[in-house]
Amino acid sequence: MTQLSETTNRWTTGARRRYLKALPATALLIDFAIMLAVGFVAIVGRRELDIFTASASVESSLTFAGPAMILGWLATIGLAGGYRTDVFGAGVDEYKRVLNSSLVAAGLSGVGCYLAKYELSRGFFLLAFGIGVPALLAGRLVLRRVIQTARRHGALRQRVVIAGSRSHIDEIAAVLRRETWLGYQIIGALTPEYDLSEETSTGVPVIGNTGDATTVVQEVQADAIFFAGGAVGASSQLRRTVWDLERHNVQVVVAPSVTDISSERIKVRPVGGLPLIHIDPPTWSDASRWGKRTFDVVGSFLLILAFAPLLVFTAIQVWLHDRGPVFFHQTRIGKDGREFDCRKFRTMVVDAEARLATLYRQTGYDGGLFKMTNDPRVTKPGQWLRRFSIDELPQLFNVLAGEMSLVGPRPPLPIEVSRYDDHTARRLHVRPGMTGLWQVSGRSDLTWDEAVRLDLYYVDNWSMLQDLSILVRTLGAVAGSRGAY
Repeated sequence: MTQLSETTNRWTTGARRRYLKALPATALLIDFAIMLAVGFVAIVGRRELDIFTASASVESSLTFAGPAMILGWLATIGLAGGYRTDVFGAGVDEYKRVLNSSLVAAGLSGVGCYLAKYELSRGFFLLAFGIGVPALLAGRLVLRRVIQTARRHGALRQRVVIAGSRSHIDEIAAVLRRETWLGYQIIGALTPEYDLSEETSTGVPVIGNTGDATTVVQEVQADAIFFAGGAVGASSQLRRTVWDLERHNVQVVVAPSVTDISSERIKVRPVGGLPLIHIDPPTWSDASRWGKRTFDVVGSFLLILAFAPLLVFTAIQVWLHDRGPVFFHQTRIGKDGREFDCRKFRTMVVDAEARLATLYRQTGYDGGLFKMTNDPRVTKPGQWLRRFSIDELPQLFNVLAGEMSLVGPRPPLPIEVSRYDDHTARRLHVRPGMTGLWQVSGRSDLTWDEAVRLDLYYVDNWSMLQDLSILVRTLGAVAGSRGAY
């Protein structure tokens, strides 16, 4: 029976590793297919649009140049590391490599044709790379979504062992368990020899000592090992372990005790062979500058104009239901602790606040944001208003007035702020937002601690690109109605 189990385990491990190794080939085939499709579109576009005049036909000039451009483009991406296994599924490194290598390929193609005096259609060249670069990035995005979905369902995962002290192991394990799309399956932990525990406080089983890392990793057929704090007593020990593991095709990851910091704030600078991690200051002050405010003013004004018919229709529906007030006004806390009047379309009965104490007792509410499924106070129009977040559209006027931002932490209630500790109060460094990481990560399905963690991550790691990404992801969150009730 044991032999059968071991045989099955080896087959499963081999199949998993083959699937993981197939990712580069899959990406290569997708890129090749996209380049062929873009080439066809560029040929048709050049001929139909007649962008530039040319003596020869487009097809004749591509007899040699077409295949050479595609092969050169793919080779440039490959040389830049765009098909390495470790770039798939997470981070922006994959997109950067594809983008930079595509620009290099375009430059080499243009310069090469010029020096060789080859008559390549300029219209085709502009269309091919003008359409091709965004198309390649879109293809990688689709591939990433497929990979992440597969990982969430238990496929394409790497078996991981975490080495370190129990507290550091639990920190790393919490992140890997929370972010299942990363594709790491924790199979055990390695602790120092003096630690005789059988498992960590969060339930990660201890399967050996850090000094026996190579042997244990082989026995459990791990794909990667994470070295957390307390894993080794000296750098020479880690170096020897890395040397031992290089013969067994095991990925080695050093996980410093740093979490919830964006890659833009981290710089690794080797000094004398010692890799030093430099962490830039939090960027919350940048979120208060004129660039973000200008974006908020212009964006909210245009959205108000675009949604004007929907605003009028919704106001009429809310009033016709029970002839009560159209808007719900509530005091919220904004930037630097300033109070403001937050406006929403009313989605509950008129005496909703009076019924709140009874619901507190029924649900055992003990602090934080109060949310419940099937809230009896929600009106019939309020159900679809909440489902698609239409009730929050009047907050565009709060954004226009400078009390809120399009993207930011969730606007808290005064009673919530009164319970903040110094750690949580960092949320008040920036304007609250109509949407944010909390909105695109589950909305009401999030626990209080998860919502705070996401808000603090946003405050400390703000960037304009992140705001744009959140706005795009908000459309999907609203359309899917996940966590809306």
